[in-house]
Amino acid sequence: MALTDLPLHSQGRRLAVNLNHAHGLALLSLPSLGGLRLQTRARRAVEEAVLGLAGPHTTGAEGPPRRQPLEEGTDDLRYVVSGPRGYLRVLVGMVRANRPWRLVPGLSKALAAALATGAVATVNSTVWSLAASLSTPRLVIAMVGSVAIMIGWLIVDAELWHRSAESSPEARQRARLYNTSTVMTVGIGVLVCYVGLMVINWVWALFILNDQVFASATRSPLHAEEYWTLSWFVASVATVGGALGSGLESDEAIRAAAYSKREQERRRTLQDDHGDQPSK
Repeated sequence: MALTDLPLHSQGRRLAVNLNHAHGLALLSLPSLGGLRLQTRARRAVEEAVLGLAGPHTTGAEGPPRRQPLEEGTDDLRYVVSGPRGYLRVLVGMVRANRPWRLVPGLSKALAAALATGAVATVNSTVWSLAASLSTPRLVIAMVGSVAIMIGWLIVDAELWHRSAESSPEARQRARLYNTSTVMTVGIGVLVCYVGLMVINWVWALFILNDQVFASATRSPLHAEEYWTLSWFVASVATVGGALGSGLESDEAIRAAAYSKREQERRRTLQDDHGDQPSK
């Protein structure tokens, strides 16, 4: 029994388990199990795979996951639930395997640049006036725009976008899964950083702002709503500043969020190991 964190495909279908009765082998794709209760689902899948290897070739009834022979030969393949539900399960499993929480410490330089930008913006009277004049829809647009800029910059700067050299349907499907999971992983990491910036900016505003000075600059009193609005707007401004600081990050810290890069590194390591072996 072997486990892999790569999505498995065959003839355009997403596979959960690949059983080979002739050799007594089974390959389980962890992303096909989704992102919740992974250990329980993996244990159950391993048990069913072992029972499947011990038993005869069978074609299962309708229902997830479905088992049926894909083609003439010795393989008995179990498919992930087809349709949008199966695609979403694999995608969530891939994002979990990417471990997006590890991206936050890897963005230390970007966070430092964002915090510096936020600290300066919080004491700027022009920023006060802008924040006070912005409506909620505009604040949402500023947030979405700044997060999108940060995500795009990280993906472009670290070359995380996967372009398949093959033109087969399976290669295109794999590339879509890789890129979607990368965007979601980086997006989760950036959103966590954004929320952290909002909280830090809010605490900094509580400590540094003066009611009279703020009111004289904006012609509005400094209440809880003003603190919240200012922290929200400054977080968007600081995120754009953090995107510039992300160019200082090491590629290794960012590329861990991309499936294709990890796969390429594993293949390169495997080739290097084979190259180091003495010839017989």
